[in-house]
Order: sequence, then C-alpha cells, then structure tokens
Amino acid sequence: MIHEKVKNNLINWEIVSVNPNDKKWGWVDLFCFWGNNIQSIIAFSLITSLYLVYDLDIEIVFLGSLIGCFFVYLFANLIGKPSQKHGIPFPVLLRTSFGFKGAKYFALLRGLVGIFMFGVQTYFLSKAFSYLIRIFIFSIDNTIIEQDIFLIFLLGLNIIDWTSFIIAILSQGFLFSRGHKFNKLIINFSAIVVYLGIVLFFLVVILFDFKDVTEAFSDIFTLNNFFIKNNIAPLVTVAGTIFAYFSLVLINYGDFARYVKNENELKKGNLSLFLNLIIFSFLAVFIVIGADVILNKNLENMERILTNPTDIIGKFDNILITVIVLFFIIFASASTNLIANYIPAQNSLLNFLPNKFDLKSAALIIVILGFVIGIFWLTLLSQIGILSFVDTIGSFFGPMFGIMVVDYYVIKKSTLNNKDIFSSNIDSVYYYSNGWHIRAIYSLMIGFIFSAGTIWNENLMYLQSFSWIIGALTSSVLYYLLTNKQ
Repeated sequence: MIHEKVKNNLINWEIVSVNPNDKKWGWVDLFCFWGNNIQSIIAFSLITSLYLVYDLDIEIVFLGSLIGCFFVYLFANLIGKPSQKHGIPFPVLLRTSFGFKGAKYFALLRGLVGIFMFGVQTYFLSKAFSYLIRIFIFSIDNTIIEQDIFLIFLLGLNIIDWTSFIIAILSQGFLFSRGHKFNKLIINFSAIVVYLGIVLFFLVVILFDFKDVTEAFSDIFTLNNFFIKNNIAPLVTVAGTIFAYFSLVLINYGDFARYVKNENELKKGNLSLFLNLIIFSFLAVFIVIGADVILNKNLENMERILTNPTDIIGKFDNILITVIVLFFIIFASASTNLIANYIPAQNSLLNFLPNKFDLKSAALIIVILGFVIGIFWLTLLSQIGILSFVDTIGSFFGPMFGIMVVDYYVIKKSTLNNKDIFSSNIDSVYYYSNGWHIRAIYSLMIGFIFSAGTIWNENLMYLQSFSWIIGALTSSVLYYLLTNKQ
C-alpha cells in the first residue's frame, strides 16, 4: 500500500494524459485560440501603432509581422507536438526534462506570472464593467453619480470600481474553473463574437464616409524601395516585436495542444495564426484610420491618431456604440486572460500539489491572489516597477522551451514513458537526482542570465524583444552539449 501511494503521488486527473476519445480540437478550434490571442486591446494598439504611428513603410511592417508569425508557428509546432501526441500539459511535459521536483518549482514560475497578470488584466477588464455601470446609472438619473458616496475612494477605487472589479474576478473564476470542455466553448464563442464586433465597427466606420475613409486608408499604401540596407533593422525589429507578443503563450502551448485530434490538425490550426494576423491587422488599421477621419471632422485639436479602442469610442458621442464596443472588449479581454494567464496558472498549481488541488481549489487560489494584485495595482504595484521583476521571471521561459525541445526531439528521440511521468519512484526514468535534473537546471540558469541581461543591462535593452529567443538558443545548445556527453 505504501509503495502504491508513493508511486502515484504525482497523479491529478486534470493533468493526466488525455484520453484519445477526448481529443476533439480541430484546426477551427485552434483558429479561435489564436484569434483570442490577437483580439486584445494590447494587440490592437500594438499592430495599429506599427502601421500608423511609427515611421515605417507598410511593406516592412507587413513582412516583419509575417516573419514574426512564422517563428511563432514553427515553435508552436515543436512544443505542441509532444503534448498532442501524449496528451499531457506543459508542467507534466516539463517533468521529462527537469525531473518531477524540478518541474514542480520551475513550472510554478509560469503559474506565478499567470496569477500576477490575471490580477492586472482583471483590473483593466473591470474598467469596462465600470463604464457600463456608469452609463446605466446615468441613463436612469444623471444626478445619482454626483452623490457623495461615489466620491469615497479606497485604494484608488470608488464603490462602482470595487463592484466592477468584484464582478470581473468572480465571474472569471466561476466560468474558467468549469473544465476544459467549457473553456473550449468560451474560446470559440469569444473569438467569433469579437470578430463579428470588429466587423460591425468596421462597417460603421466605412459607411459613415465611404469616400474619405477609403482614400485615407489607401494613402498608407505608399510603397518605397524595399530592397535597401536601411530597411533591415526595422524589419527585424517588427518581427521581434510580433514574436515577443506571442512568446508568453508558447511555453505552455501544450496546455491546449494536448486536446488536438492529430498532428495534421495541429499544424493546420497553427497556420491559422497567419490568417488571424492578416484579418485582424486589416480591420484594426482600417478602423483606426476611419475613426481618425470621422473624429477630425467633428472634433478640434486632434493632436495624434488614436490607436486604443477605448480611447476611440470615448471620443464618439454615441452611447449605443460605446455600450456595444464595451461588451466586445469584455469578451476579448476575458478570453485572453483565460488563455494567457488563468489556464497556465491553474495547471501549474495542479502540478505543484497534485494530491491537494483540484479545479475549484486552484481557482480559489488564483482568484484570491488575483484579487490582492488587482486592488493594489493602481496605488502600489504599478508605481514600484514590478513589471520589470515579472519580465525577469519570464526570462526563464525561453530557456525552458529550448531545453524541452532539444530533450524531446534530440536526446529522447521523440519518445516518452507515460507511466514514469507520473511516478516518483527511484527507478523512474525521470527521477534523475532525487527528482532534479541537474544538467537541465544548469543550462536553464545560464540561458536565464543571457535572457535577463536584455532587461537589466542598459546596453542590451535593444535586444529585449529577442530575449526569449536568446535564452532558448543558449540553453538548448548548452543542454545538448552537457547531455550528449553522458
């Protein structure tokens, strides 16, 4: 009995190998997955800024974006294949490279970043709820907002802000903890609804003044001589920026790839990233240009083009449009939070204490910590430069990726022992040195130093967009050299 207890103490039914009959994700589901990743306010502002704010040629931005996406596609296939084949999430796959104890703690780093960003994202998501509440109250009686109770602030939030934040975090915790099948519905529903919303906004803009808007849009397609030396640096920068945006979800892509039907569907689904990028970029840029044309006709002193959708709708004097767009922002922000932050945090916690945590208890931990982070974000955390610390923790993810890929494809020749992954017995293949794989940890630390150097060394900050790749290459080469000598 004791032997069996020790042997199975790494098993949690939420992170065990997926039954082949439950692998029902196809390329359409992955299209929605990548759609959710790009349908965020950050991505909207990032892409439109690259095209419209910075002094870059249109073809440089477009080609650079495709190059960045190509590397995301390539790396997503590499890290997604073992999880798809064996049905295991990122933290469990990490056991094969770092040992079951090493994976417990290093996967938790991804979970901590996920929890932190979940709290921050929820804070910004709650702003959309607060706008809706204010609009609702104002529509009933515009004098209610002037009452003294709404002038009382605690930690920078008044009663409406507190209500909105509590609604945002509790609703996410409740919905996201219902299991992977329900999360799939959220991802698919959100991607479709948000695209419909963007198309609707696109039609509103183009129909407002078809001639001026389309002329303004066509003006950005002023093509210059592309094949000149001065275009190389901007091209590389754009590619690095796009890759850096998606890099956070790469390390734990296996959390989703494990549910894909087969490798062919996985590759087709990952190809849809390009389609998502092209569609979203076209619609976002057109909306920003069209909104700028409309606003400049109706408002004075528009000093700069607006690239943030919340800023754009704030300038429109139309409550109906504002309310509709806010609902779409809620869907987009919540689904992005689910994919990039909540699920990585959940699986990392389940892997950390597999015999203690389930979906509900993991959700409780994420919600409580996210709540604390969210309420202190405005008054404390955003003021002390904590994002640099979070980015530093993120410097582990590229090296982890590099080690996992080399270990699976080169060292282990694309084979895994599914039984030993969930065993802590001394004769387990992944027991290593009392649960730690020293060579992997050494390679990880060296790669981390190179990756984090782009954050803390002022002379290397221009390489920050490439820190993930730098860390991955450094650790993968070192890990190969160390393990190949065994």
